[in-house]
Amino acid sequence: MTTATVLLLLLSLLIAGSLSFYLYLYKAKNKSTVSLFLAFLRFMSIFGILLLLINPITTKNTLEIVKTPLPIVVDNSSSISFLNANEKVTELYKILISNSALQDKFDVQSYQFDSEFQQLEKFDFKGMQTNLDAVAKNLKSINKNLIFPTVIITDGNQTSGNDYVYVFDEANKVFPLIVGDTTTFLDFKINQLNVNKYAFHKNKFPVEVFLNYSGTKNVTADFVISQGNSVFSKQSISFSPSKKTAVINVLIPANKVGLNIFKATVSCKEKEKNTYNNAKNFAVEVIEQKTNIAIFSAINHPDIGALKRAIETNAQRKVTLIKPNDIKSLQEYSILILYQPTTEFKSVFNVAKLAGINTFIITGNNTDFNFLNQQQNNLSFKMSGQKEDYLVGFNSQFNLFAIDNIGFENFPPLQNPFGNITTNGNVSVLLSSKIRNIDTNSPLLAFTENQGKRTAYFLGENSWKWRLQSHIDNQSFEKFDVFIDKIIQFLASNNSKKTLVVEHESFYNSGEAIEITAQYFNKNYEFDEKARLSIALTNSKTKQTKNYDLLKSNNSYKVNLDGFTAGNYDFSVKELNSKTSYSSHFEILDFDIEKQFVNPDVEKLTQLASQTQGKAYFPDQIKVLIKSLLDNEEYKAVQKNTVTKTPLIDWVWLLVLISFFLSTEWFVRKYNGLL
Repeated sequence: MTTATVLLLLLSLLIAGSLSFYLYLYKAKNKSTVSLFLAFLRFMSIFGILLLLINPITTKNTLEIVKTPLPIVVDNSSSISFLNANEKVTELYKILISNSALQDKFDVQSYQFDSEFQQLEKFDFKGMQTNLDAVAKNLKSINKNLIFPTVIITDGNQTSGNDYVYVFDEANKVFPLIVGDTTTFLDFKINQLNVNKYAFHKNKFPVEVFLNYSGTKNVTADFVISQGNSVFSKQSISFSPSKKTAVINVLIPANKVGLNIFKATVSCKEKEKNTYNNAKNFAVEVIEQKTNIAIFSAINHPDIGALKRAIETNAQRKVTLIKPNDIKSLQEYSILILYQPTTEFKSVFNVAKLAGINTFIITGNNTDFNFLNQQQNNLSFKMSGQKEDYLVGFNSQFNLFAIDNIGFENFPPLQNPFGNITTNGNVSVLLSSKIRNIDTNSPLLAFTENQGKRTAYFLGENSWKWRLQSHIDNQSFEKFDVFIDKIIQFLASNNSKKTLVVEHESFYNSGEAIEITAQYFNKNYEFDEKARLSIALTNSKTKQTKNYDLLKSNNSYKVNLDGFTAGNYDFSVKELNSKTSYSSHFEILDFDIEKQFVNPDVEKLTQLASQTQGKAYFPDQIKVLIKSLLDNEEYKAVQKNTVTKTPLIDWVWLLVLISFFLSTEWFVRKYNGLL
C-alpha cells in the first residue's frame, strides 16, 4: 500500500469522525448512549463510502509447490489384446500410478489413446486404430512450455497419423514401456497394397504390393490375387534373413463393370503364428466409359482415316463413319465430327441441336461457308474461292484444359479458303493461323461453350500430314494422338450442372472414418445454406435401415457413419424441401488393421526414446524405469510465489456493511423519534 493511500485513509478517518461528531455530539445537550451509537453508525457508513472511493489495493502472496508433470499414457488399441498383452499393460499401469514416491515427486497424469487421445477412463483394448502422433500433439498442448518426461505403455504399432518418432518434442524425454512378445516368429505380411480406385472396362489396371517377411530361415512364399474362385495372378517369391521385403507389380484385367472385390494372399508351407495379416481385400470400381463418336463426311479424305486412328488409340473411344444422308438416330453418339459440312449436313445439324450433342466442325476447300454461317453463330466466315496455306501459332495462355505445344509451328500448313474469320461471344482460341509467318488474327483451332453445349472448330484440311510429321519428329504417333484425345475429352465431358452433388467412396475398410459429403444448389446454382439433407442407409443383407441428418460444414453438408459393420449398403440422400434425391451404394470391407502385427515395434520405439534422449524399457524393467525417474535431477519441484492483488471495490461485503449501518441508523432514529 502506497504512502498516498495511507494518507488518504487517515484523512477519511478524520472526515468520518468529524462529520459524525458534528451531527450527533457537537450540539447535543444530552450525550446519551443512543447518540453515541448513532454517531458510531454514521462514522462507519461515511468511512466505508470513502474507502470505496479511495479503493485501496490489497496484495496477497501465496507460496505454491509446482511438481513436474509425468504423463502416463496407455495404448488402448485392440492390437494390445491381439498380442495378449492387455493384462500386462493393466498391471504396469497400476504399478506406476500407485507408486507413492512418483506421486511425491511428480504431478502424475493418466491418459489413454487409440484413434484419439483422452483422459484415462477404463481400458477395454477395443480401439480400431493406433495414433501415437495424437499423443505427441496433445501433450504439447496440455503441458505447454514445460519440461517433463513421458511414459508410454504401448506395442508401438501405429496405424494412423504421422510418423511418431519425429513429432515428440526433443526437449521432453519419452520412456516407452514396450509390451508384447518380442520373440521372432516366422511371419508373412502384406504391408501395403496400392491400387487405383477406378479402372476402365476392358483395360488393365496396375496393383502394387509390398510384402514383409519375419523369420530366420530361407523360405518360398506363394503370392496370389484372386476374385472368388478366379485366380488372376500367382507367383512364387523367395525370402531369407537378408531379403525380408519384396515389391510385386501385377496388371489385372478389368472385365466386369461395377465394384469388383479382389483378394491378395501370401502363404507358405511353414506354420505361422499370425495368418490374419497374410491377406488383404481391395476393391476397384470398373467404369464403362465408352465414347461413341460419329464422323460425318460427304467426301473421302486422308484426314478422316488419320482422325479415326488417332481417336481409337484410346480404347474407350469408338468411331463410326457415316454419310450425311444416311442419318437415322444420333442418340448413341456423344460427339459428332462434321467434316467439311455442306448443305447435305442440314439434317445432321438439326438433329444435333435438338439432341444437344457436342460437335467438332472441320472445314476445308469443300466446305460451304454460307451454309455454315446459317447453322452456327460462334464464328463468322467471309471466304473467297482462293485456296491458302495456313501455318500455326500456339496460344500458351489457353486454359480450357491442359495441353502441351507438340511442335505445332513446325507442322506442314493446312489448306483452307482465303478469307476473313471473326469470333462472336466467348470463343477460346488454342491455335491461330498465319500466312507465311504473318499473323492473320484468325482462329485455326477454337472452342466454345453455350448453355452446356460444347463445339470445337478446326479450320483447315490435311491434318493427316500433322500426324505423319509428329511421327517423324518423335518416332511415335503418341503426341499427336494425345492432342486429338484432349479435344475429344473436352467435347465428351458432361458439363450439365446438378442440383444435388454427393461425394463418397465405393468402398471403405472397417475401422476407417466413413464420411459422405453433399452440396445442394438452388435454381441459380448457388450453394443453398438452408437446405435440409437426410440420408437413409440400408444393409443389403439384413435390410435394416438407419436415417441420419447431414450437418452443414462450410460449403457442404456432411454425415459421419463410423461404427458400421462390414457389408454392402445402399443409401439415398434426399433434400427434404425440394424432394431432390441421389441414390448409390458402397461396401465396407472386413479389414482389421490392428490384427496385422505379430510383434511390438521395438525398433521404432527405441528410435523414439533415442530421439528424445530417453530410454526404452521392457515390462521386467519397470523398477529400473521408476528408479531412473526418481533419480533424475532434471525434474524438481518448484516453489512458486503467486501474488494476488485485490481492489477493495471487489469486496461485496463492504457494500453490505455500508447498507447495514445506514439501515440500522435509520431504524434507531425512527424508533427514538428523531426523524
